[in-house]
Amino acid sequence: MTRDTHTDDGSTDDQPRPDDATNDTNRSPSSLRPDGGTDAAGADDVRLDPWGSSTIADYHKLFEQFGIEEFDEVLPAVPNPHYLMRRGVIFGHRDYRPVADAMREGEPFAALSGFMPTGDPHIGHKMVFDEIVWHQQQGGDAYGLIADLEAHAARGLTWAEIDEHARSYVLSLLALGFDPEEGELYRQSENRQLQDLAFELGAEANASELQAIYDFDGETNISYMQSVVTQMADILYPQLEEPKPTVIPVGPDQDPHMRLARDLAARMRYFGVTEAFASFETGPTERALLRQAYDARGEYADDPERPRCVEAADWLREAEPTPDDARESVAEKLDNAGKEPLRPRTRIYDRNATDAAFEALIEAVDGEKRVYDEHVDAFELDAAEAERLAREVELDNGGHGFVPPSSIYHRFMTGLTGGKMSSSIPASHISLLDDPEDGYDKVKSATTGGRSTAEEQREKGGKADECPVYELYAYLLAGEDDAFAEEVYEECVGGERLCGGCKEQAAELMESFLEEHQEKRAEWEAKLDDLDIEFDSDRKRA
Repeated sequence: MTRDTHTDDGSTDDQPRPDDATNDTNRSPSSLRPDGGTDAAGADDVRLDPWGSSTIADYHKLFEQFGIEEFDEVLPAVPNPHYLMRRGVIFGHRDYRPVADAMREGEPFAALSGFMPTGDPHIGHKMVFDEIVWHQQQGGDAYGLIADLEAHAARGLTWAEIDEHARSYVLSLLALGFDPEEGELYRQSENRQLQDLAFELGAEANASELQAIYDFDGETNISYMQSVVTQMADILYPQLEEPKPTVIPVGPDQDPHMRLARDLAARMRYFGVTEAFASFETGPTERALLRQAYDARGEYADDPERPRCVEAADWLREAEPTPDDARESVAEKLDNAGKEPLRPRTRIYDRNATDAAFEALIEAVDGEKRVYDEHVDAFELDAAEAERLAREVELDNGGHGFVPPSSIYHRFMTGLTGGKMSSSIPASHISLLDDPEDGYDKVKSATTGGRSTAEEQREKGGKADECPVYELYAYLLAGEDDAFAEEVYEECVGGERLCGGCKEQAAELMESFLEEHQEKRAEWEAKLDDLDIEFDSDRKRA
C-alpha cells in the first residue's frame, strides 16, 4: 500500500452490474493510453514485491496470475472518471465495483493510501496523490497516511529523517488539492486506534503466512513483520466508525498487501454467507456439483419437489465428469445425509462470533430456518439480504463488520532516461521539489520514441507507445484535456510532430507545473502547524 521513493511511481465478492455496464461513453481510444493500449515491454518478469524495485513486463499476466481485473470492465459504472482511468493508466482493479456503486448512488465510501517517507515526493507519487484527491472530490472520505513505522522498521531511517520527508509528502498532497478539513492525515506512530486495530489483526495472521507472502526468513526482524500488520490496519482503518466500501490506489507491486488485507477482513468478520443445499458442509467445487444435481432433479427424483440426497448421489455418480471432479466426495456426503431433502438455502456460518452474537443471529433470521451448532440455514433470505443481516447483527454485538477493501492499480512510469524511474538516478525522475528550471532541463534531455532522423520520423512516424515524454503528457501534462493528449499521440505517430518541438512543449509545461505546485506548497507551509498531524517525533532510535 505504501509507496517508496526507490520504486517507479509510487476472495472477491460478486456484485451486480449496473444497467449502464455496456455503455462506452467513458471509454477512450487506445491512442490516449500511455502505451497505445499495448503491453509494456523490456521489464522484469512478473513478480509482485511491495519492497522491491521490479517493473512489470506484461500487465496482462497480472489478470491471469493474480486475479486482478481489467479496469475497462468497471469504467462505465464510474461517474465522472478521472483522466488516469479514461486513458488506461489505471489499468486494473480488485473489487472496485462496490466503490463505484456507492459513488454513483451517493452512499458512503472511502479512499486511502500511504507513503513511506524515504525521500522526496516525485511525479510518480503524484498519481497516487491525484487518485486520493479525486475520490475525495467525488464525495468519499479521504485518508492520507505517513508510513513512518514501516520506514523505520523496513528501511532503518532515523526519526529525524522520517520527520523531514513526512512534512514534504503532506505538503505536496495538500498542494494537489487534498482537503484536510474533510479528510484525515495521520502518522502510523501517532495513531493509537490504528495500533490497537493492528494488534487485533495480528491475532489473525501468523509468521508462516507472512513468510509465504513476503519471502520473510529467519533473519527478518519482528518489527518488519509487525509493520505489515500495521499496513493491514491502515487499509481497514477507514471502516472503524462504520463499514463501507474503501479503495486503496496503489501500483501493482502492492497487490500482496491487498490480498492479505482482504483475507484478514474476512477472518475478522463474525459471520460468513454462502449457498448450501443440505445440512453438511461443502466447498465451492462441491457446491457447484450440488447445484447441478438439484437442477437435474426432474431426471431422477420420485418427487422433484423434494429430491432426496440419496437419489442425488446415485445421479451424480452417473453424471459426466467435470474439471476438478469431486463427484465421489459429494456423493458420499449425500449418501450419509440419506433421505434428507436436497434443497437450496442461504447459509450464515459462524466465523468469529461470540455466543451472544450467534444467538442474536438466530433470533434475527425470519421465516423458515434450520439451526445447527455452527451455522444457520435460512430458506427465505437471498445472499445479499443474509449478508446485510449478518453485518447488522455483528455491529450490534461489538464486531467491525468490515467490507472487503478494494484496490485500483496504475501503470509504472518509465524513467526519463528509459528503463525504470529510480530516485537513485536523478536524471530518470522529476522530484516535486526540483527547481522548475531543472525540471525543464530533465525533460529536454529525456529519451524519446523518435526515429533516427527528422526525415525518417516524418516518413514512418514516432513510437509514442515507447516514449517517456509521451507518458508525461498522458500521465500529467495534458491534465483533463483528453483531446490534447490524443493530438500529441496522433501527431507523433503520424510523423507531424518531431521530438525537439515535442520535448520543448513538454519541458515548458513541466516547468509551469513545478512552479505552480511549489507556490501552493509554500502557501500550505505557512498553515501546516494548524493541521492535526505531528511532524516532530519525540521517538529516539535505540
